[in-house]
Amino acid sequence: MTGLLGYAAYVPRFRLQRAELAAALGGGGGGRGARAVASYDEDTTTMGVEAARRALRNGDRPRSLAFATTAPAYLDKTNASAIHAALDLGHEGFAVDMAGSARSAIGALRAAAAAGGGLAVLSDVRTGRPGSADEREGGDGAAAFLFGAGEAIAEVVAEASATAEFLDRWRLPGESASRSWEERFGLEMYLPLIRDAVRRVLADAGVDEPDHVIVSSPHARAAKTAAKQFPGRVPEESPPIGYAGAADVGIRLAAVLDRAGPGESILVVSAVDGCDAMLLRTTPALERRRAAEPVSEQAEQGRDLLYATYLTWRGLLEREPPRRPEPERPAGPPSARSEAWKFGFVGTRCEACGQVHVPPRRVCVSCGAVDRMARAPLAGRPGVVVTYTVDRLAFSPSPPIIDAVVDFEGGGRYTLEITDATPDEVDIGTPLELTFRRLYTVDGVHNYFWKARPSGQ
Repeated sequence: MTGLLGYAAYVPRFRLQRAELAAALGGGGGGRGARAVASYDEDTTTMGVEAARRALRNGDRPRSLAFATTAPAYLDKTNASAIHAALDLGHEGFAVDMAGSARSAIGALRAAAAAGGGLAVLSDVRTGRPGSADEREGGDGAAAFLFGAGEAIAEVVAEASATAEFLDRWRLPGESASRSWEERFGLEMYLPLIRDAVRRVLADAGVDEPDHVIVSSPHARAAKTAAKQFPGRVPEESPPIGYAGAADVGIRLAAVLDRAGPGESILVVSAVDGCDAMLLRTTPALERRRAAEPVSEQAEQGRDLLYATYLTWRGLLEREPPRRPEPERPAGPPSARSEAWKFGFVGTRCEACGQVHVPPRRVCVSCGAVDRMARAPLAGRPGVVVTYTVDRLAFSPSPPIIDAVVDFEGGGRYTLEITDATPDEVDIGTPLELTFRRLYTVDGVHNYFWKARPSGQ
């Protein structure tokens, strides 16, 4: 049996209230609650890094990384390699994208489980046409799962799959929103496949009634109908963040692992272009190794977002840009030379006097020692604001920009942009944590680096 060693989920901070959406478009109702929205400086790669960092909080170093998404930041380039670099995993190991369909999430989970020490990263940004159900019911987020040998928190007991070719949901390359066929047709196609896969996986596992049941599908009606046909002993508490595409099944599983007890069974059902079913059984180790930030707490936190701002961030509303020169396109050679610093935020520590340098240096600014430097990873270290400035004229899709001089615990000082915060939430002495973000995109090249945010957000 395959062991699950760790997991984590990441829910971005911003929320688009469905009432706000309905009011902006002049429609009635719109439903209750809100959908989670990735910030302007987030994409599937950066959110994948956030989830993976939390899943690897014990210093684990996976031998492979499988990244699943329906909204890759790049095509013709592996996005998983940026996640691998941001985790400071060196150059050893295999990193691969599984992109295109939400079913790639199951592919990533199975690949990580089969690797004998693999990490599955599921991340997605869901965009629908203005006023559509996809826009209203979608959500953004990420989850990560580490498999391998050791003290498992859950074991994969049985798996079953069914595949069929039918046109239910599709999106052409270059389009931002998907299209779907008539709802009743999808229901008629999905339900027999779900019944078949669930029947076989329960029979293989020798389980009549699982304790927890998760049903994830882009076809909302099929998911709701299937959940009623295969109820678990413990009612599911779905995270109120919206359907998160390739990340949806992972976020739902993380939410169940947050509250499941030892020795309980979890039936995971993902219905996308067929159906994949998996039955897991938790172990006593789960209570000691739960995710540090439960999905429910992340879902409850959030900052409301205006609909016009959401459209601007998604590129659906073109607004006048800042009247400042655009930044230059990031160049490949210097980015490659500074890979550990740019992606992993790794500085250097002088072996002669202990001075920490960010960015890395060959010559110590304190004692003058030359080439006597050791690696000093800082991405996981807390920091504090020494001083800061608010720039309301800088080039940014979401001004103002807050730049802060940050002192890191254990040494090191650097100036970073603060994200997910307003100027009145920042002051000298504010505790900070680092987060991997996209600074800007020029000529199709994403400039990834690290920002800071107030701790605990």
